[in-house]
Amino acid sequence: MPASRGVRHDSMRARNLSVVLGTIHRSGPHTRAALAEMTGLTKTTVSSLVSDLLEAGAVTESGAVRAGERGRPGVAVSLSGHRLATLGLEINIDYLAACVVDLTRTVRLRRTRPADNRNSNPADILRELRDLVKETTAEAESAGLRVIGAALAVPGTVEDGVLRSAPHLGWRDVRVADLIDLPFAIDNEANLAALGELWFGSRETDFLYVSGEIGIGAGLVVGGTVFKGTFGLAGELGHVVVVPDGPACRCGGRGCLEVYAGQDALLGTVASVAELVGRLESGDRRALEACERAGHALGVALTSAVHLLDPGRIVLGGIYAPLYPWLEGPVSDGLGARLGQMRGTPPALTVSGIGADAAVLGAAGLIIQQLIAEPAQVLGL
Repeated sequence: MPASRGVRHDSMRARNLSVVLGTIHRSGPHTRAALAEMTGLTKTTVSSLVSDLLEAGAVTESGAVRAGERGRPGVAVSLSGHRLATLGLEINIDYLAACVVDLTRTVRLRRTRPADNRNSNPADILRELRDLVKETTAEAESAGLRVIGAALAVPGTVEDGVLRSAPHLGWRDVRVADLIDLPFAIDNEANLAALGELWFGSRETDFLYVSGEIGIGAGLVVGGTVFKGTFGLAGELGHVVVVPDGPACRCGGRGCLEVYAGQDALLGTVASVAELVGRLESGDRRALEACERAGHALGVALTSAVHLLDPGRIVLGGIYAPLYPWLEGPVSDGLGARLGQMRGTPPALTVSGIGADAAVLGAAGLIIQQLIAEPAQVLGL
């Protein structure tokens, strides 16, 4: 066989593996015959591809399913939760986090290590992260799972796999992947939190996710895909100006949303979000005023986002999730008062059901997404 024909055959096989695995992922368990009908591939081709995916541990066969009125029942092919898993990682200013997720999106374990990562030495933090990776992968392996890849959520801008700028960490141009001994990806925490909400939260396919942390990011999901922009910088909501000539922001601008609604602005002298919630529940005036001020500013910034992007739903996540009962009113009022008559109904405002776990779950989900798109490459088939 000429070399070019072999390359074409391998390329076609890789594409067909993705088609079959993607169909199982989207549509659930099906017989091989049903998969052939749904994909337009021959039964022989589907049978061969499923056998490869079975051997690799990506799918499993179980039960008898009758595809039609005639013939013997077939065996259902579904994603396997028993052999392969992905590792989600997150560097936050207050902690390191890891989670292991199998291919059925079941979270098999979570680990969080409190840490003060502000203005830290990247080598020190990445050493701790590497230890966390070793610990979690060892636990996964003891449960019979092979970790096929890892992704890291970071509070900063990422380009070509390099963390270009994370001002809250004090990092610039850090090549994180060089220190992790796994197939590895890295992305902004807001993008991955939006993916986490898509895959593990509401599973809506169109929404604007707002990540409230030390900074404020937004991830736009359209048709089940996270929109990142040309340079991956879409969603820097925290630096939308809400008060011209307002207080200085660490970005060099003035009056940015982050100054009014970022984690530091909300907490003030309070030590943690949990303590802030306790004060809010007890009616503490300063805590209530801080949430009112943050919600108002968030409503102003989101008005601009709604005019530009026209989302049908806005999901508040990160630290905004536990604070939602006190933020919902001022944010909704701010949106309703500023959208005017151009849009009769403001977008639905909801709270993330996965809260602070969104980014680390989204990181694990990113590797599953890569597996579905390119199983031949990820699994070496």
